[in-house]
Amino acid sequence: MARPTVLMVLVLLAGACSSSTSDSPSLATEPTAQAEEPAVAEPTPAAEPSATPEPTAVPEPSATPESTALPEPSATPESTATSEPAAVAPTIDELLAEDSVVNLAHAGGDQSWPHSTPYAFAEAVKAGAGVLELDVQLTGDGVLVVQHDDTVDKTTEATGPVIDLTLAELQALDNAYWFSPECWPCQDRPLDEYIYRGVRTGDTEPPAGYTADDFRVATFREIAERFPTLPLDIEIKGELPQAGIVAEVLAAELDELGRTDSVVVVSFDDEVIDAFRALAPDVAVSPGTTRLTTWVLAGTPLEDGFEIIQVPPESSGVDVVTPESVARAHDEGLTIWVWPNDAETQENEAFYRQLVELGVDGVIAGRPEEMAAATAG
Repeated sequence: MARPTVLMVLVLLAGACSSSTSDSPSLATEPTAQAEEPAVAEPTPAAEPSATPEPTAVPEPSATPESTALPEPSATPESTATSEPAAVAPTIDELLAEDSVVNLAHAGGDQSWPHSTPYAFAEAVKAGAGVLELDVQLTGDGVLVVQHDDTVDKTTEATGPVIDLTLAELQALDNAYWFSPECWPCQDRPLDEYIYRGVRTGDTEPPAGYTADDFRVATFREIAERFPTLPLDIEIKGELPQAGIVAEVLAAELDELGRTDSVVVVSFDDEVIDAFRALAPDVAVSPGTTRLTTWVLAGTPLEDGFEIIQVPPESSGVDVVTPESVARAHDEGLTIWVWPNDAETQENEAFYRQLVELGVDGVIAGRPEEMAAATAG
């Protein structure tokens, strides 16, 4: 194959991923009840001569009207009770300071479990993933969801654009319909290979510890809240102007969730990255295809503000990850994460180990369990 021009690498590098493995409540004081008006005593009837009046009862000195009762000295309002702080994800700076190769689960480990499902993300964590990689886009009713393709054709029993479906319509679909552990994303395998088909719709029992909802399309908020201790590597799908709307929603949700320092945001389109940076300048981002192509082929340094580059091992016959490129990245203060773009030859322990031996800082793996084995010793 002839060596590609810069333009060809740019186009193919952008296309590779789509073909790859893919309150404490405020203290509220109850209003003090007003003491009841003292009752007016009925006139005392004349006593019989032999009758002796009952002595007037004297209130016990310790009695206190209920409406002004004081709390026990040892009582502590529930809302101010001391509790353990909630666990949070390490910041990206803390992650990069760790002396270990990062195991990032690509779409939750799409070669081992159904792409981008809550089930996949949970299994990836069990298998040793330290970061969850995911893609985001919007539904027809404006909800940010975890979804790779712009259609539902590859993972569900339906077809058509994601943007044409509401969240309810999207989540009714079986997001594990086409998953086969033998070949992903093949749709021509024997029916018995689609082992999770029907779990979402109740036709098949879910694995122990999981429910049908773990096999649906998840919202971004659902995943971020379900895995609060894991950093996230988030790719904004698509191009401007639609991707700009996605960037706005993502920036707002990251702020609401308190996740601005524990995520990295990436897009193949540098214009999308620039739009996101304008919205959320404190969130870590990775460069897009244009910047990376000139970095690889022309040796053009990246401008300030980029700490992590995410690249494939090769593209269109050009070796992107080499001892030289890894050394250069480190010399320039960059962290290099690699995403395999050939499932058949690269998504395995042996290849992951080769990348580790080259000195890369992280692998975005379709099989996180095998990546864990590659770094085990």
